[in-house]
Amino acid sequence: MEQTILVVGASGYIGSHLVPELASAGYKIKATGRNLKLLEKRGWQEIQNISLHQLDLNEANNLPELLEGVDSVFFLVHGMNHGHDFIDIELQAAQNFSNALKQSSVERVIYLGALQPADGEPSEHLQARKATGDILRESGKTITELRAGIIVGPGSAAFEVMRDFVFHFPILITPKWVYSKSSPIALRNLLYYLLQLLHFKPTRHQIMDVAGPDNITYAQQLKMIGRHLGKKARILSVPFLTPKFAARWLRIVTSVPTNIAKALIGGLGHDLQANGTALHSLIPQHLLSYDEAVEETLGHENEVVRSDIWGFDPDALARWQPGYGYYPKQAGYRLKTDATAEQLWHQVQLIGGKEGYFYANYLWRIREWMDFAIGGNALKRYRRDPKQLELGDKIDSWKVINIIPNAFLSLLFGMKAPGLGRLEFTIEDKGDYREIDIRAWWHPAGFSGLLYWFAMMPAHLFIFRGMTHALVERCHAHAQEGKTETI
Repeated sequence: MEQTILVVGASGYIGSHLVPELASAGYKIKATGRNLKLLEKRGWQEIQNISLHQLDLNEANNLPELLEGVDSVFFLVHGMNHGHDFIDIELQAAQNFSNALKQSSVERVIYLGALQPADGEPSEHLQARKATGDILRESGKTITELRAGIIVGPGSAAFEVMRDFVFHFPILITPKWVYSKSSPIALRNLLYYLLQLLHFKPTRHQIMDVAGPDNITYAQQLKMIGRHLGKKARILSVPFLTPKFAARWLRIVTSVPTNIAKALIGGLGHDLQANGTALHSLIPQHLLSYDEAVEETLGHENEVVRSDIWGFDPDALARWQPGYGYYPKQAGYRLKTDATAEQLWHQVQLIGGKEGYFYANYLWRIREWMDFAIGGNALKRYRRDPKQLELGDKIDSWKVINIIPNAFLSLLFGMKAPGLGRLEFTIEDKGDYREIDIRAWWHPAGFSGLLYWFAMMPAHLFIFRGMTHALVERCHAHAQEGKTETI
């Protein structure tokens, strides 16, 4: 009989890799996420045995329906991206799910938690991971909790923070915790453990560590990453630089979302050594060494640009380089309006060429002259058609890489700069109103790419706010509530 698996947190790092593995193994999957559009961008709805569902665990009105007919659950959510109050949000989400589990016919839950230090006070993030497991066990269902430390794979937040550190700085000034030890696990090995656990039906709660074969310091990890990147990781540890203080300047150090990076950094002040004997005895497999895992990870990092997000565009693929930040920085402005989606789309399609960019055209011209000064060709103005756009169209120095009429336009950034970027226009019909969102996304090329991003951010926010209001005004409609958003 076909098993039905509910993956809670399918849009997250582990979930986004686990769902395809489960589908390939023949399971029927209900994949959930807070943002359904984000799930749909992965194209999973085209796979017969995967269904996509919106689920906000802090509301969780549809949980009883989602749990109906489910045999096993993977609980993979965390609250690190919510900011300073993520602990309360994470624990409330776990409580809501635990309450719903009590009333369901689910047989077992596999929860991916975090390693706990043998001594000392754990960080808030680690405490929340442990408390989440305790709350899930209150449901009365059989809970298998795996506790993992650093996961080594493309896009793993902890790994990407370290990679960014090595790539951006000739000397790494670190807290003394750089000599704490951990047992990193390769993404491939972790996914195999998770998948194989479905073949077992435990009759009691289990807590097992997930561990790779190496028990090594963060300093050793940084040096190995540096060797694979062709960079020497020179480490200077200073006693006064605590993890909490170090977290304050992560925004300009790494492309990893700041809230996630801060939560992770807070947990690095301890030895997080794992004993993976129990799990490995249950599910034997070849465990990649840290060195092997890093080599495999760096070899797959360019896959971030081989996606629907970039339209599989050959120009984007050709311009991507090793060392670009895996996670993008972003800055945008979102505005509510009573203009119709058709009216907004008509105006968006007029961008570029003689029409210009709707607002502060002098700033766009200055940027084009800057590009020309360093050998770019941004001064060449071009549009195939003055009124309509098609996929692949060139608009001055931009290129249309994704287009959905009345809803979405994505332009590949074509000027010379340290990184790879795109400009997106999103129109959403909310029933009583529409939202127009203009947003820049930027994968920085090293530290210079990060400096470029922050130098340009004030202009971006000023221009995008003006552009959204200008578009609404051109529709002869009314602007309502607006919001600036940056990461």
